[in-house]
Amino acid sequence: MAQEVLSIVVPCYNEEVVLAAFYDAITKIAEQISDKVTCEFLFIDDGSKDGTLSLIKEYAAKDERVHYIAFSRNFGKEAGIYAGLQNAIGDYVVVMDADLQHPPEYIPEMLQNIQSGEYDSVAMRRLDRKGEKRIKAWFSKQFYKLNQKISGVDIPEGATDYRMMRRTMVDAVLSLNEVNRFTKGIFTWVGFRTLWIPYHNVERPAGESKWSFWGLVKYSLNGIVAFSTVPLAIASVLGAICCVISLLMVLFYVLKTLIIGDPVAGFPTLITVILFLGGVQLLMIGILGQYLSKTYMEVKHRPMYIAREQKLENDKK
Repeated sequence: MAQEVLSIVVPCYNEEVVLAAFYDAITKIAEQISDKVTCEFLFIDDGSKDGTLSLIKEYAAKDERVHYIAFSRNFGKEAGIYAGLQNAIGDYVVVMDADLQHPPEYIPEMLQNIQSGEYDSVAMRRLDRKGEKRIKAWFSKQFYKLNQKISGVDIPEGATDYRMMRRTMVDAVLSLNEVNRFTKGIFTWVGFRTLWIPYHNVERPAGESKWSFWGLVKYSLNGIVAFSTVPLAIASVLGAICCVISLLMVLFYVLKTLIIGDPVAGFPTLITVILFLGGVQLLMIGILGQYLSKTYMEVKHRPMYIAREQKLENDKK
């Protein structure tokens, strides 16, 4: 009976300074679990501008377990994860970053739990955000709280993309082929039995995070729009509230003029009402625009990524 295969999917973008350390660490882990699974390393180069792809090719030339896909440009981490899951051949697939903030030493524990048959997925959850800027950590915490309240998916605070899955769950994730992807939400939406393993945040040994603050804000908004229509409901509620307020104001000023005879001060009142209603309208148009833009991108049916070159296990067949 052939040994089961574990595919280790690693999206990379400008990780030249840390990739060697990652490769050394992951190959040591592969040796530790070699009696349980055969490992495949699938690197996804997301249009790196440094020597990341050159290093990956070096590893592929000397290690037959190393495969790769090189994108024609930077398509984003979500596209990298999708490409990795789509081309992984393993009975089990683990997704992890190359910056060593997803500690490879947890893979044996993840594999043990998933091979027990009790779980379909084993995911890692950060207990803290040591080493991150306070404002970034605070906004991240608020995002998870907000997402819990308004979306239909339960994403635990501190959830990461670092996850090992059975093939059945991988196929389920791939069946959701939307272009605007929020993988954390998709992992939860498809269901399956998941074990969460907590760990303390690990700082990068070298290099810098590729996520800017505004990039994370945009990613968070995409996650909310992808799994919740509550913002649209809020737009309707605010519209109704504005109508009620305007009717009450009309009634108040009519009665005030008839009973007291006090004329209404036109300029301040007019400016206040115009600014208030104008702000609400622009906010609602912005919310509608977010949903419309996502629909616009989906109906184009563009591919999530374009590969410039690749070396895959399936290419040998």
